Amino acid sequence: MRFDFFDLQLVLHIVSTGSLTKGAERSAISLQAASERIKKLEQYFETPLFIRHATGVELTTAGHAFVEHAQCLLSQKNQLEQHMQRFRDITPQSLTLWCNSSAQSEYLPTLLPQYLVHHPEINLDLHEAESSEIVDALTQGSATLGLVSSFFDTRHLQTKDFASDPLVLICPISHALAQHDHINLLDTLNYSFIGLMPHHSLQQSIDTQAKLLGFDIQYRLRLPNFSAIAEVVTKGVGIAIMPARAAQRLHANYHFHSVQLLGAWANRKLLLATQDFKQLPLCYQQFADFLLQHRP
Repeated sequence: MRFDFFDLQLVLHIVSTGSLTKGAERSAISLQAASERIKKLEQYFETPLFIRHATGVELTTAGHAFVEHAQCLLSQKNQLEQHMQRFRDITPQSLTLWCNSSAQSEYLPTLLPQYLVHHPEINLDLHEAESSEIVDALTQGSATLGLVSSFFDTRHLQTKDFASDPLVLICPISHALAQHDHINLLDTLNYSFIGLMPHHSLQQSIDTQAKLLGFDIQYRLRLPNFSAIAEVVTKGVGIAIMPARAAQRLHANYHFHSVQLLGAWANRKLLLATQDFKQLPLCYQQFADFLLQHRP
C-alpha cells in the first residue's frame, strides 16, 4: 500500500474539524472514501490513528505522532513547490484592472509593486475610467475586475469593500471657506475652481454633481495632477476638490485648509467589483485576494 500527500492532508482535515465526516467534506471526497483511506493507513502502520466516538474522533498517541510528521512533510512539500517554481519556463500573463482616478493615484502605487515583485510572471495594465464606465464594462463583460466608487449602482455585480475614499474641498488659508469644517457642494459653486483636465474621471464626476445642482463650475485653471492643484490653491488662485487621502498626503508640503464635503456622493467608498468572484480566472482570483488582504 502506498499513501500520498492527499492522505496526510485528509488526516489534518479530520483533526482540525474533529470529525471524519467534516474532514471528508473539506477534502472533497465521500465519507466512505475517507474511511477507506484512514483504514488503509492504520493497516499500513499496524496501529490505530483515531479513537471513534459518537460525537467525533480523537487522536491516539500514534495519531499525534503521525500528525506531527504530516505537518512537517506538507510544509516541506510546499517549500519544494515554491522553490521549483523559479525554474519554470513562465509565459507572462497580463491582467487588466479597471480603476477610477482616485484608486490609480492614491491607493494602487503603494500596493502594486509588492504584488509584481512576488509575481514575476504577471504583467498589469491599469485602465483608468470613470466609475460609471467601469460598472458598464463589468456588466457587459468587457472588463473582468474593477475598483469603483460606491456612489454608483453596483447591485447587479459582486462587490467587496476596498477603502474609504471621501472627497474634500481644499482652499487657501485666508479664503472665506476656510472658516468651515464641513460644507455642501452647493455652497461652494459661486467660487472659482482649480480643476483636473476635462477627461479626468474624478473631474467628470464633480462636474456631473454640479450640473445636478444647476451649476456649471467656473475653472480658472486646469492641471494634470493633485500636486499641481495643491500648489496653485496654496497661492490663493482658487479652490479645488480632491480625495481626502491626496489632501492628507500633500498637506505636509502645501499650506491649505481642508473642508469635509457633505453628501453621499462625496463620502464614498472604493469597491472591488466583478460579475462573480468565484468565476474569475485563477490569476484574477489571486490578484483580487491580494488587493483585499492589503487594502488600506
